[in-house]
Amino acid sequence: MTALLEVEKLRKSYGDKVVLDDVGLVVQPHDVVCLIGSSGSGKSTLLRCLNLLEEIDDGVIRFEGREISDPRVDPREVRSRMGMVFQAYNLFPHLTVLDNCTLAPRRVHGLGRGEAEQRARVLLAQFGLADKADAHPDRLSGGQQQRAALVRALCTQPRLLLLDEITAALDPELVGEVLTIVRDLAEQGTTMVLATHEMGFARELATTVCFLHEGRILEQGPPSEIFSNPREERTRQFLRRVLPPA
Repeated sequence: MTALLEVEKLRKSYGDKVVLDDVGLVVQPHDVVCLIGSSGSGKSTLLRCLNLLEEIDDGVIRFEGREISDPRVDPREVRSRMGMVFQAYNLFPHLTVLDNCTLAPRRVHGLGRGEAEQRARVLLAQFGLADKADAHPDRLSGGQQQRAALVRALCTQPRLLLLDEITAALDPELVGEVLTIVRDLAEQGTTMVLATHEMGFARELATTVCFLHEGRILEQGPPSEIFSNPREERTRQFLRRVLPPA
């Protein structure tokens, strides 16, 4: 099977500070790859590099068999096939939920308004937001805004979905509703790479868990291996801090 995404020896620094160092990752179609690790370990920067929001210093990123880390590649064309959802929602406040969701399909993918709106309304209904299509984002709860951001990303029918700590800004009672949506996407076969602090979610749904420490993927493997029998002492220390006592 040809990998959907391949990362080799990726390096990224800001001035003298190395944020990602010798990162390697392979994502197959339908994989759910969870990035875990302390704040500042490089999870969000890695996702931003994959989406070409950050220019890398060294290494190679291939998406659908094509090197996208080449500076000559148009980032907008790559992002048309790779959706990303941020923890801060990033919905356009002056647009309705429906217009937020149809903007990229119309402007980037050339869909007509009718087709774009039909696609968006189907997804909004699936996500429990059918009655919010004509509302502006400030009229929605945090959980509703995050669900709307997920719908917006899915409206472009991306081959790969990147999720950056999408529950971090939510009140605890809203976390479950967003994770339920992500769980449904995983069960439908959506290929995802997500940074998360939700260890139970990672243990349940990930095909691969990557533990990042100081900009490196210290170890990666299936959740049964990472959570039950980690090889690295630093991984064990992290998990002792974040997992409830057995």
